[in-house]
Amino acid sequence: MTATLASIQRHPLKSHGRETLDRVTLSPGRTLPWDRRWAVAHDAAQTEEGAWANCRNFMIGSRAPALTAINARLDEDRAEITLSHPARPEITFRPDDPAEAAGFIDWVRPLCPPGRAQPVRIHSAAEIAMTDTAFPSVSILSLASNRDLGARMGQELSPLRWRGNLWLDGLAPWTERHWIGRQIRIAGAVLQIEEPIVRCLATAANPSTGERDADTLGALQAAHGAKEFGVYARVIEGGTIRTGDTVALLP
Repeated sequence: MTATLASIQRHPLKSHGRETLDRVTLSPGRTLPWDRRWAVAHDAAQTEEGAWANCRNFMIGSRAPALTAINARLDEDRAEITLSHPARPEITFRPDDPAEAAGFIDWVRPLCPPGRAQPVRIHSAAEIAMTDTAFPSVSILSLASNRDLGARMGQELSPLRWRGNLWLDGLAPWTERHWIGRQIRIAGAVLQIEEPIVRCLATAANPSTGERDADTLGALQAAHGAKEFGVYARVIEGGTIRTGDTVALLP
């Protein structure tokens, strides 16, 4: 089995924007550099300073679908993020600067439904990413599976709904569901597939508008008996990967 690395995506501020990369250097036991480096804690969050925290502590697209329409650009040298949204002016800020982070909270609050948990601060833990797994994961998804699900639903689904890291093309639909426990190689990097990704209501939102317009969870349940799409992997061997690289399933 061979496929192609079609797209690399990272999400510097969890659930608040994505950006496309041409290349990235993976390190063993780490996520994509800067992926989910920060997360937005809500007013009922119970987090420990400097530690990983479960997604229930954060503002995410399942609770505030308008967040899914945010795009991001990260200046790594300045640790500075620029966010854009169709209903908000563009904003540039440094999440680690308390004053600038407070300005971001004011910017994002109108995108959050009233009467529910509200954003109050940015949580970070140095090099510990706020992924949805307690281990440093990289998410791997298949464009063929996305196309197949869209065909079953009778509508085109943007891959951005799934907030993935590495998108593969050239596979048979849903092949990746059978990779648990296997390893894949992308250029010089090796990743071990650990577990399926269980999906939430965030995927129902259109990433262009931030409005819910697709029953993705119902379609997944009907197709496979589980609300799963994509797989989580752990980086075993590091290396630089680029879009267009060949992806191979190891024996």
